[in-house]
Amino acid sequence: MSSRFPLRIAARRTVASDVVAIDLAAVGPEPLPTWQPGAHLDVEVAPGVERQYSLVTTTDDGHWRVAVLREHGGRGGSVAVHDTLEVGSTVTVGGPRNHFTFEPDRPAVFVAGGIGITPIAAMIAEAELRGTPWELHYAGRRRDAMAFAEDLVADHPGRVSLAVADEGTRLDVDALLAVPRDAVVYCCGPKRLMDAVEEAASHWPDGSVRVERFEASDAATLPGTEFEAELAVSGMTLAVPADRTLLEVAEDAGVFVLSSCREGTCGTCETPVLEGSVDHRDAVLSAAEQAGDHTMMICVSRAARGCPRLVLDL
Repeated sequence: MSSRFPLRIAARRTVASDVVAIDLAAVGPEPLPTWQPGAHLDVEVAPGVERQYSLVTTTDDGHWRVAVLREHGGRGGSVAVHDTLEVGSTVTVGGPRNHFTFEPDRPAVFVAGGIGITPIAAMIAEAELRGTPWELHYAGRRRDAMAFAEDLVADHPGRVSLAVADEGTRLDVDALLAVPRDAVVYCCGPKRLMDAVEEAASHWPDGSVRVERFEASDAATLPGTEFEAELAVSGMTLAVPADRTLLEVAEDAGVFVLSSCREGTCGTCETPVLEGSVDHRDAVLSAAEQAGDHTMMICVSRAARGCPRLVLDL
C-alpha cells in the first residue's frame, strides 16, 4: 500500500467508559498488510489533523482494530474519532509504523496505564502465540474505564494484576522492578508512569525497558541554535535558524518529507544521519538509539551544540 490510504469504518463499539474500539477495513479487494505488535497508525481524524493510535489486533475477518480514549480537554482528535467516525465512513491512515517492538524470545513484564493497554494487548496475544512467559500489571482510575481488563483477567488467570485507584489498589513499580530479571519490561501509559518505570528499572541491563510515548518530549520546545544541514540525496545545503525546525526549512526548499505529528512522537519523519552529532528531542527513539546518532526525527531534533553541520540521507 502507499504511505497514505483510505480505510472504511467497518464496526465500532464501546469497550470501556470513554473508550471506543474502531475496526478498519480495506476499501479495495487487497487485504491489509501484516503488522507486528507495538505498531501504530497515523489516522487523519479530521482534515489536516492526524493522531497516532496503536493497533490492538487484526480481527478474524481481516480488519484492523484500534481503541481510542475520549480525552476531555485534549486537542480535539479523540473527540473527532468518537463523534464523527461512523460505520461506513472512510478515513485516511498512514503506516503501520513500529518503534515499540516486541521480543518474543525473552520473558515479558508488561506495564500498562489506562489506554496504554492497546499496544500491550497486541503483545500479549503474540506472547501467547509464541509461548513467551509474561505477566501484566495494569493500572487505571476506575475498573469500568480500563479497556479489555475483564477479558484479560478472565482469559489469563494468574497472569494479570489490576491496580484500580478508586478501589484502593496501586501499582508499585519500585517494588515490581526492584530486582533485575532476565526479561524485557514493556510500558505504555501516562508520561508519569513511563518515567517511573524507567527510573525504577534504571539498574536493569541496558535495553531491558521499552516504552511507547505519544506525548512530546519536554525537550521538544527548548531553544535551539542555528546549524547547517547538508542533504546528500537532494544535493543542497540548508541553513536552519534557531527558531525553525529542519523539517520546516526542508519543506520550504521543496524537499518532500513524509511527516505527521510534527512534535517528535510518531516517527514518520525519521531520517538517516550520515555525519554529525544530534540533539535528540523526540519521544520515539530509545536512549541507545539516540546515542548512536544514526537517525533523527527532523520535526524536532537538531544539530547538537558544538556541531555546526549535519549530513543527512535526504
